[in-house]
Amino acid sequence: MNLYRLLQKRASAGRPVRVGLIGAGKFGSMFLSQVPTTPGLEVAAIADLSPDRARAACRNVGWTEERIAATRFVDDAAKMIAFPEVEVVIEATGHAPAGIFHARAAIREGKHIVMVNVEADVLAGPLLAREAEAAGVVYSLAYGDQPALICELVDWARSCGFPVISAGKGTKYRPEYHASTPETVWGYYGLTAEQARIGGMNPQMFNSFLDGTKSGIEMAAVANASGLTPAPDGLVFPPVGTHEMAEMLRPGNAGTLHHSGQVEVISSVHRDGSPVRNDLRWGVFVVFEAPNDYAQRCFQEYGVATDSSGRVTALYRPFHLIGLELNVSILSAALRGEPTGTPTGFRGDVVSTAKRDLKAGEMLDGEGGACVWGKLMPAADSLRFGGLPIGLANRVPLIRDVALGQPVTWADVRIDTEDAAYQYRRAMEAAFPA
Repeated sequence: MNLYRLLQKRASAGRPVRVGLIGAGKFGSMFLSQVPTTPGLEVAAIADLSPDRARAACRNVGWTEERIAATRFVDDAAKMIAFPEVEVVIEATGHAPAGIFHARAAIREGKHIVMVNVEADVLAGPLLAREAEAAGVVYSLAYGDQPALICELVDWARSCGFPVISAGKGTKYRPEYHASTPETVWGYYGLTAEQARIGGMNPQMFNSFLDGTKSGIEMAAVANASGLTPAPDGLVFPPVGTHEMAEMLRPGNAGTLHHSGQVEVISSVHRDGSPVRNDLRWGVFVVFEAPNDYAQRCFQEYGVATDSSGRVTALYRPFHLIGLELNVSILSAALRGEPTGTPTGFRGDVVSTAKRDLKAGEMLDGEGGACVWGKLMPAADSLRFGGLPIGLANRVPLIRDVALGQPVTWADVRIDTEDAAYQYRRAMEAAFPA
């Protein structure tokens, strides 16, 4: 509630919060667009594989040539992290192994790290957060992205004394989306391949949003940061409108939830494709209950919409603004020393699951590809059978057949055990036996 006031004190003292950004893609560009109107916040440096592309991104969001000239552009993220003027590092590459490397480098340099890269967080976030805490720096989920916003709602409810029944987000879901590939994805979005190409849209990235992988990744991040847990068989994607969340998003009601304290994603369309009334496609929610009869009466007195019992209600936010809101994480880390959500345990995992019958000798093509999608499951189950995390399923050859709908395991692939991301993931599993 006081971030802006604290920021103005830093600005008045001539000590602006100075940021280093890794990755000037869509999320990074949205953040960059807010910098000129946030006095006291400066971008000291931007690391991108193409510095010229990063400069073009800055121009595209309205930066002046003077501001661009005052910013250092490099193609080496590790070099940028070490710049003494950088106080907070933003990891926005979306590449899980790179995210782990960059986060660890920032921690070693004594820099706060805001992890836009949810893929890296789900792959090894609990250990990264522990490493950051030991070093006295903040490791934070990215405000504006749905996981941090969901964690905020959960924290609000618990801080008020309300038991949380469920929390999550909305999306558009139909079961057939799990089989979507980069070649078929645009039909589901109502676009032609040419329209997508003109719009600069990456088919594999958009396919990850569609096929269930991104939803699984985001809910695993919420579970690991909030203490809520997935259902045994992962996300159900029930079609639910905002007017019926309190009635449907609780256990024992038509099987919608498996247990109280569950992460879930609700669909904006029914299974036949018809729209859900009052959908929450772009938003986030928390479902909670009155802890006593007096609180229940207060719900009635103040017009709170509840389930039929009068005890359960929901609070939701209808949209999220992605990188336009990222300043909240940056300022919280730099000015308060607090994350906007951080992993506290290993509760949810996202396991590579066959989109079709896969044959030995095939090369997995990662998140959003044609081979596997990422299914959310309890981390204890993933560890028990050795599930291959979706963050390490790129350019990995199969050595055994895997049937449609079955999880891919470590034993099904030939993986480079000397790879740093693989070793760090295994270290995380050992450190957090779910």
